[in-house]
Amino acid sequence: MRHLIDIRELSTGEIASLLDIADDIMLHPEDYRELCRYKKLATLFFEPSTRTRLSFEAAMYELGGQVLGFSEAASSSAAKGESVADTIRVVGCYADIIAMRHPKEGAPLVASGVSTVPIINAGDGGHNHPTQTLTDLMTIRREKGSLSGFTIGLCGDLKFGRTVHSLISALARYDNVRFVLISPEELKLPSYVKNDVLRAGNREFKQTAADLADVIPQLDVLYMTRVQRERFFNEEDYIRLRDSYILTPSKLANAKSDLTILHPLPRVNEISPEIDSDPRACYFRQALCGKYVRMALILKLLEVTK
Repeated sequence: MRHLIDIRELSTGEIASLLDIADDIMLHPEDYRELCRYKKLATLFFEPSTRTRLSFEAAMYELGGQVLGFSEAASSSAAKGESVADTIRVVGCYADIIAMRHPKEGAPLVASGVSTVPIINAGDGGHNHPTQTLTDLMTIRREKGSLSGFTIGLCGDLKFGRTVHSLISALARYDNVRFVLISPEELKLPSYVKNDVLRAGNREFKQTAADLADVIPQLDVLYMTRVQRERFFNEEDYIRLRDSYILTPSKLANAKSDLTILHPLPRVNEISPEIDSDPRACYFRQALCGKYVRMALILKLLEVTK
């Protein structure tokens, strides 16, 4: 039995295989409609979610399976003080696979230590979000044709952004990927990610607090993120930093014609709605990729083949 807690648990070959399956599902959905018949997915979301939870549920339904679970901690026995370990032991009696989101870093890892069924980390605090990373990789590969040889700018909340941490960890294993880290000083990428991933892998990167318009001409991919109110202890700090970087049509004036604009969503105001009609805006196509890549992952962890 295998779990997915951290994107680094997957080799680049395994990632390629998952993306190939996801691409095939997108092209031939009818071939996959009954593969998980009589299988059940439990979605245990101790933290709010729209895209991740619903895409997991849509993925399982489209594979012919069923879904059970909860969408907030208050509606589970966690509100009564039940431990994560006990919740997982119980839910493992009812489901074949579990997708779990939790506000505390490391909670899915704890769950995997006691679970009798595969655990998928659907986001743990500011730490990891491996299925979002698979979504991002699928989108980049479809838009660029490769996961090598491009410059990516990651903009916004790089300190608490688990999607950013996971994506950097994944892309650092591919050839000739250059990173531009764009954020205010207070939200810059944690030192452990720079040291353990970028410097350890001898990856080319630069960190800047410059205006987005100044760096956008050099980018092939722009990964925007929101400043996350739920990660701040101080409301004043959140209000001061939330509008640090906003992508507007004027800032795209000197961008490459084939720039790929990504965002893990939800968006607040960091991308102007005027950008949505720009062919370079890929974030809604990115959300669709999330369903297919989660279908591929469910099949992989349940060892179901076509």
